[in-house]
Amino acid sequence: MIGRYVFAIIVGSIVTLTLLFVMQLLIAFGESALTTPRERHMLEFVRVKRNENVNTEDITPEKPPKPPEVPPEMPPQDMDSIDPNAPTVNVPPPTVATDVNIGGPGGMNIAEGDYLPIVRVAPVYPARALSRGIEGYVDMSFTVTVTGSVKDPRVDFSTSSLFDRAAERAVLKFKYKPRVVDGVPVEVPNVKTRITFKIEE
Repeated sequence: MIGRYVFAIIVGSIVTLTLLFVMQLLIAFGESALTTPRERHMLEFVRVKRNENVNTEDITPEKPPKPPEVPPEMPPQDMDSIDPNAPTVNVPPPTVATDVNIGGPGGMNIAEGDYLPIVRVAPVYPARALSRGIEGYVDMSFTVTVTGSVKDPRVDFSTSSLFDRAAERAVLKFKYKPRVVDGVPVEVPNVKTRITFKIEE
């Protein structure tokens, strides 16, 4: 136990003496570094004047040539070259018919013949039938008037009552060329048609 203390004291003494010696060396060399004059390096600057003259001829683009303001004049026609004895062509004016009365109700051109469909309006699919995915058709009958419109629509057969109102509204918007007998338009009763309701995928 005593031997350990003695060994620790000897090692501590050696370390202390070594540190004192190193510090003495640092102090000695530090004084010489402070007293020795330093060498100063001089920097020389060379100033160059900026070239103030800029060659603008190389920068400015060439101007395009101006277009001619006045178009060249046409040479006058030589009237002496026209032969006064040349044959002339007389074109008579077209004849225009002054009778604009085309006859018929509403100014329609009436010609003999049966009624013909002109406008057929697609029905609006009922929302309730569309939401339920119901498809079907409606057989309708109506009267074509002398003016080509439709009156008195009625349902002859329907696969679902949900389609009846939409079919009637669509039929009332139909337009026909009226039937003409002996130059007089007449009504056509009991005209039949089928309105189909189908959901397109």
